[in-house]
Amino acid sequence: MAVLGETVRQPLWRSRPVATLVLISLLGFTGFCFTLSALPAWAVQGGAGVGSAGLVTAVLLVSTVIGQLAVPWWTARFGAGRVLAVGLLALGAPAPFYALSHDLRWLLALSVVRGVGFAILTVVGTLLTFALAPPGRHGEAVGLYGIAISVPNLLAIPAGVALTQAGLFPWAAVLAGAPVLAVPLAWSLHAVAGPARKAEVAAPAATAAPAATAAPAATAAAARWSAVAAVLSPSVVLLAVTISVGGVLTVLPIERPDGQLAATAVLLLGLAGALTRWRVGALRDRVRGAWLLPTAVVVSGVGGALLAVGLGRASGAAAAVAVLVGATVFGAGQGAVQNLTLVDAFALAGPGRAATASAVWNVGFDLGTGVGAVAVGALSATTLGFPLTMGLCAAVLTCTLPLAVRSSRRAAAGRVR
Repeated sequence: MAVLGETVRQPLWRSRPVATLVLISLLGFTGFCFTLSALPAWAVQGGAGVGSAGLVTAVLLVSTVIGQLAVPWWTARFGAGRVLAVGLLALGAPAPFYALSHDLRWLLALSVVRGVGFAILTVVGTLLTFALAPPGRHGEAVGLYGIAISVPNLLAIPAGVALTQAGLFPWAAVLAGAPVLAVPLAWSLHAVAGPARKAEVAAPAATAAPAATAAPAATAAAARWSAVAAVLSPSVVLLAVTISVGGVLTVLPIERPDGQLAATAVLLLGLAGALTRWRVGALRDRVRGAWLLPTAVVVSGVGGALLAVGLGRASGAAAAVAVLVGATVFGAGQGAVQNLTLVDAFALAGPGRAATASAVWNVGFDLGTGVGAVAVGALSATTLGFPLTMGLCAAVLTCTLPLAVRSSRRAAAGRVR
């Protein structure tokens, strides 16, 4: 694969297109993260129940998942830079209007629009990360991209929670408009990135195709479905992890609304995730073993179990320590899982199918976050409670170990060239 403005030895962050993409991702994810945990708490302050508050996150991410299925077609038709600019506008411009009302219907309507914008940001962002990386350095590139999305997770999510708990949610809503600032940067990438490879996405035919072209079209469709099937294993592992993440980010600020415990736990989760997401990428480039992803899954499960233990205790220093340690361990595991499953997805999809790998992986990520927000929130609102629900999530993570092993072995045997 040709690398734009890169040499093998040059640090990736010194490439102007890569640096531009990092800044775009930083601003885009800042806008998304400021409302991720704050918005459900804002809905609860307006009278919504814990279970229904999770719908705000779920609707945003359902809209995201639906949009992600169309993003490869849009990029092939209009070019990655142009589509990314529109997505940033859709993600950032509606955000300040959240502060106008607590009404759940209003919050859901705005979330639908923002979900489409977030769909574009996630798919195009990961696609360009792959396209700009030299051969053999995809893990490093994903790690660098991970830093750009980790900083908002590290700072914006707990800041949004703290602002909302202090009665200052309108400030969080305004700050969530940050993606608008990145629109000119995304537009400038169009000349560098160019249109996405059209071979990866087949546009629907306007009229019936002749028999001579039907076979190639069928072959291309079969190749795309083959790529989808190839990346299902890492995507399902990611799905299980992000279900737990979505539940923690949605319910923890509601479960522990007093003091700074929730904000601190979310901060530690984001910090641990940022560090492992960054460092494990370069390690993945050097190590061909199949043990990295299964280990990350186990670490995530242990962290979830510790969270369950801490939340199961009513109060006290021991409970707080268990929650904070659990959040840290869980964050470390889920950060590593995010990086490793994306690199594995690119490897398993094979050359020329990066758009498919990016779309499927992002669907798993955001579908899991949305399902977690609703399912974990709903279960937590029943007699089961949040601690037992988190224990159940940890058990589900353990069940994905065979898929993690299978994905890692296959990816290690056929790495991205």
